[in-house]
Amino acid sequence: MDSANHPPKALKGAILSITTYMVLSVLKVVFGYIYNSEAVLADGFNNTTDIIASIAVYIGIRIAALPRDAEHKYGHAKMETLAALVASLIMVAVGVFVLLNSLANLIGGEYVEPNPLAALVAFLSALVMFGVYAYNSNLAKKTRSLALKAAAKDNLADAMISIGATLGVLFAYFKLPWMDTVLAVLIAGMIIRTAIQIFLDATHQLSDGFPPDLVNEYEETIGEFESVKEVREIKGRHLGNHVMLDVTIAVDGELTVDEAHGLCDEIERKLDERHAVDSVHIHIEPV
Repeated sequence: MDSANHPPKALKGAILSITTYMVLSVLKVVFGYIYNSEAVLADGFNNTTDIIASIAVYIGIRIAALPRDAEHKYGHAKMETLAALVASLIMVAVGVFVLLNSLANLIGGEYVEPNPLAALVAFLSALVMFGVYAYNSNLAKKTRSLALKAAAKDNLADAMISIGATLGVLFAYFKLPWMDTVLAVLIAGMIIRTAIQIFLDATHQLSDGFPPDLVNEYEETIGEFESVKEVREIKGRHLGNHVMLDVTIAVDGELTVDEAHGLCDEIERKLDERHAVDSVHIHIEPV
C-alpha cells in the first residue's frame, strides 16, 4: 500500500482551494459591505472559514503521506478522513452563525436594498468556484483522496451559494430587497447541509462502515475464478484513500500451497485492476 504516490498530486487541489478562497473571501466581504448585500457578505464569511477547512485538508493529506512507523503499522492514511471531519465541523459553525444572524435581520425587518453590482461579484465568484470544483473533483477521482473529495463538495456548495447570492441581489433590483436576506438564510442552510453530509461520510468511514454494494462487486469478481468454490466472507474498510479487504474463500482441499498462493496473487491483482483495491488479505479454507 503506497500512499506516497497520490498525496503530492492531491495537495495541488488543496493549495488551489486555499488560494482561491483567500482571494474570494476578501472580495466578497469588501463588496458585500460596500454594496449592502447580506447574501454576498454571508458568502464571503463562508469563504473565510473555507480557508481554515482547506488548510485542515492540506495538513491531513500531508500527514497521510507519511510512511509507516513503529506506532502506525497501517500508516497515517486516516488523517485524510479526520481532516474532512474537522472541515465539516468548521462549516457547521459558520452556517449556524450566518443562519442566526440572517434570521434576526429577517424577523426584525432590518434589511437594505443592495447595489446591483454585488450580483456581478457573486456571479464571477460562482464561475471561479465551479472551475475549482471541476478541477478538484477530477483530481480526487484520480488520487482517490477522500479529503480532496470532501473539499470538492465544499467547492460545489460554494459555487451554488454564490449563484444564490447573485439571485438575491437581482431580486432586490426588482424592489424585493427582503429576498436578499431570505437567500442569506438559504445559503446558511446549504452550508449546514453540506457540512452534515461530509461529517456523516467521515464518521461512517472512521467507524469502519463500508458500502454493501461494493462488497457484492468484489464477491462477483472473486467468484469468476474457477478454483474458488465459495466466497464465504468479505470484510472491507477504508483507510484514507485506500480500500482494505479481509476475504475468506473456500477451495478444493487438494490444492497445493503453491497453487493456493498463486490463486491469492491472481485474486489480489484482479481486485486491484478492476476495483483499485490495493490491500487484500485472503484466508483459504478447504471445501
